[in-house]
Amino acid sequence: MNIDLAHAHRFAVYFAPPPGSAWWEAGSHWLGRDAASETPLEQPAFDGLGPELQRQLTAEPARYGWHATLKAPFVLSEGVDLDDLRGTLQALAASFAAFDMSALQVRQLGDFLALCPEGGKDAINAVASACVTQLDRLAAPLSSDELERRRRKSSLSTQEDALLVRWGYPYVLERYRFHLSLTGNLRGADAHTVQRLVQAAALWFDTLPPCTFDGLSLFVEPTKGADFVFVERWAFSQ
Repeated sequence: MNIDLAHAHRFAVYFAPPPGSAWWEAGSHWLGRDAASETPLEQPAFDGLGPELQRQLTAEPARYGWHATLKAPFVLSEGVDLDDLRGTLQALAASFAAFDMSALQVRQLGDFLALCPEGGKDAINAVASACVTQLDRLAAPLSSDELERRRRKSSLSTQEDALLVRWGYPYVLERYRFHLSLTGNLRGADAHTVQRLVQAAALWFDTLPPCTFDGLSLFVEPTKGADFVFVERWAFSQ
């Protein structure tokens, strides 16, 4: 990995299966990109989904890599360096114990598809809340221009807008929902295509073993607009 981490544009803290694991390989192939090796991958072929359409509909999550967001992308605050971030993540990971998530099912969340756990979300939400609150001191606040851009991009409730202002992201804490994104926006896709995607994703992921939540992963956006890259992973130590 030839990335100048000290001058990277943004960082993000994700749940991501260990690179090379069955869940990492399945998700990365679904998206057509391995964020650890920074290589394109052949996507699985499904009847009724042409390769170009499949690539287009998965391009947005592919840019971010196979993951579920814990701490949304952020710029390091003035005076904070990579060692501060790594130290905080190491301490956070040491405070949690690994657990198997309940079965991950394909769900439509607004305008996109994602894998979501069917139950047992308290342990997941505890990790996500800790990442949001304990990493907040390391993240630079959003500028007024960025706040307005995000408000224009999404139709936020009063509660979500308050969370955006306080934590830099609207879908945290009480508005958090753990998910691994499978597609980008599907507003332009017809109902048949959406249904075929749901069926294809179920077929692709349902044969995997239980997905274990056992670590925190750091991803980086090297330069503004670049694809996010897996950097490092801290396993839970309890």
